[in-house]
Amino acid sequence: MTELTLKYGCNPNQKPSRVFMENGGELPITVLNGTPGYINLLDAFNGYQLVKELKQATGLPAATSFKHVSPAGAAIGQPLNDVEKKMFWVDADHELSSLACAYARARGADRMSSFGDFISLSDPCDKDTAMLIKGEVSDGIIAPGYAEDALEILKAKKGGKYAVIQIDSAYKPEPIERKNVFGITFEQGRNEIVIDEAMLNDIVTEKKELPDEAKKDLMIALITLKYTQSNSVCYAYRGQAIGIGAGQQSRIHCTRLAGSKADNWFLRQSPQVLNLPFRDDIKRPDRDNAIDLYMGEDYMDVLADGKWEALFTEKPAAFTAEEKRAWLDKQTGVSLGSDAFFPFGDNIDRAARSGVSYVAEPGGSVRDDNVISTCNAHGMVMCFTGLRLFHH
Repeated sequence: MTELTLKYGCNPNQKPSRVFMENGGELPITVLNGTPGYINLLDAFNGYQLVKELKQATGLPAATSFKHVSPAGAAIGQPLNDVEKKMFWVDADHELSSLACAYARARGADRMSSFGDFISLSDPCDKDTAMLIKGEVSDGIIAPGYAEDALEILKAKKGGKYAVIQIDSAYKPEPIERKNVFGITFEQGRNEIVIDEAMLNDIVTEKKELPDEAKKDLMIALITLKYTQSNSVCYAYRGQAIGIGAGQQSRIHCTRLAGSKADNWFLRQSPQVLNLPFRDDIKRPDRDNAIDLYMGEDYMDVLADGKWEALFTEKPAAFTAEEKRAWLDKQTGVSLGSDAFFPFGDNIDRAARSGVSYVAEPGGSVRDDNVISTCNAHGMVMCFTGLRLFHH
């Protein structure tokens, strides 16, 4: 297949639309089911690069959940504990493959943003992973292969219209990439930089100890940022991104946005949220929406009389600001990556409120001394990577 005709581009009025190889060669993909759209394919190709690099960096299967050309979540295949299974809507007695654990984590990082996602997997999709995907609202998937039983499960989604794409894992793109904006062609060398532990060697803070798990989480954060619309900041913990702030003009807004998502990830593990008495007939997306409101400032939208009865078997107690702060103050060991330098120490102050202990950023700001001293005040370890990761 040398080209794939699409229904339309980013919007229905943008026609004609297609993807093709400029050199006239074969596309490195095969559409096994459904009809992927323009944005689906942007998500698929960015997402597959991300998970391929996570697998190369960690040796573990990886998954990402993409929405609008940025990841909502990304993770490697570390086992889930009982709390994580419950918060990710995975049956407690369900045995999961490493790849399935990666997808459960990626989807569970920010379930509100992952609604209607496009999935990328580093490894061939197995039945365990397909069974998790079966229960989620999703647009499609790209992977280097599919087990026969997994493919049948996926083909049945969305009334048989679920987009299933197989990519050639041996495909290597040209070293120069181009795109057209306003009739003008942009050209640049591909960002082929390999992110590994060696990038974390320049530790600039008083505290120097960087545990292996923190190194792994920092690599996850940096690789995730490589495929996130800039400006961007990523919080990572236990083998997954837990908060991604994408496409903000100000870095502190990235840090706040990603931090609020990381806070929600932790709050969903609190007894107040895990034990919400949902009615049996409430579907998973409605539960996710209700949880998001319950944890936020608009909690009365689900707790007011005449509202809670539609969701719960009994009225839950409000999750007070003091209770939320007390729960978040217990959290520590979070890793934080930034796609460019932090210009002010206020980013570090905000990160500290979300349990950040380890930071990786390029360095190079005229205020590096202020950022380093702020890390020292919070007892953080920070390394300068010397690497900017802008992505547009």
